[in-house]
Amino acid sequence: MRERDWALVGAPNARDLGGMVGAGGRRVRPGVLIRTPALGRLTDEDLPVLAKLGPACVIDLRDHSEQAVAPPDRLPGEPRVLHLPVHDAEHPVFTYVSAVLLGHDLAAYAELARQGTPAAMAAIYRWFVSGAVARARFAEAVRAAARPENLPLLYHCSAGKDRTGWLTVVLLHALGVDEAVIRAEYLANNPLTASLREVILEAMRQRQPALDEAAVRPVLEVRPEYLDAAYGEVRRVHGSFGAYLRDGLGLTDEVIESLRAHLLE
Repeated sequence: MRERDWALVGAPNARDLGGMVGAGGRRVRPGVLIRTPALGRLTDEDLPVLAKLGPACVIDLRDHSEQAVAPPDRLPGEPRVLHLPVHDAEHPVFTYVSAVLLGHDLAAYAELARQGTPAAMAAIYRWFVSGAVARARFAEAVRAAARPENLPLLYHCSAGKDRTGWLTVVLLHALGVDEAVIRAEYLANNPLTASLREVILEAMRQRQPALDEAAVRPVLEVRPEYLDAAYGEVRRVHGSFGAYLRDGLGLTDEVIESLRAHLLE
């Protein structure tokens, strides 16, 4: 089932990574890697579509605190669920971004507020690369994807754009996909969620008449500079993406070979 054959109303940025050219000119198999946002808002009509995709394993990158305030995922069948939270509740940038979205007083975040929300998002992406928790969780997710019993694999965070986006970048690099193609796939989130973003912003305006839209909008989008921040951190710390996979994530040649054997046609 290729991406063009399906869509999920309750998860507009859900997509299949099949068809991209990877190592040796082999393409990513359709229907084995599915990226989505959280699935608690799927419609009844979405469920048969997801059932046809038939995920054997679902990776949830959200923290327990995020799961607690969201409707539970609607999952057909009984896929294995791996909870691999990529989150640091003590990190000041995470708490700042949460405060922006919740409309809280930002006086305690004067320096971060001065730098702006885009800078905070870039800092989070650098943490994706260097943070100990992030490295452990992303590595575990890749190892799960390399095991055939977990395929088809569906993975998500809350909005399906940042943590899900970086895991997608990692998986596609490991599969040998060209960086320009990976970048285009990452940026595809914005057109897919344009209408949803406006709905979210309008709901926030209703709750917060003095909403600072310029501070909020960068959190609802993906931007090239966020991805650039992560790539820059990869180069700064490891020199190359291959070295990041090996040394930063601890992925062995055997894991990469298994990933390619099972995910490339």
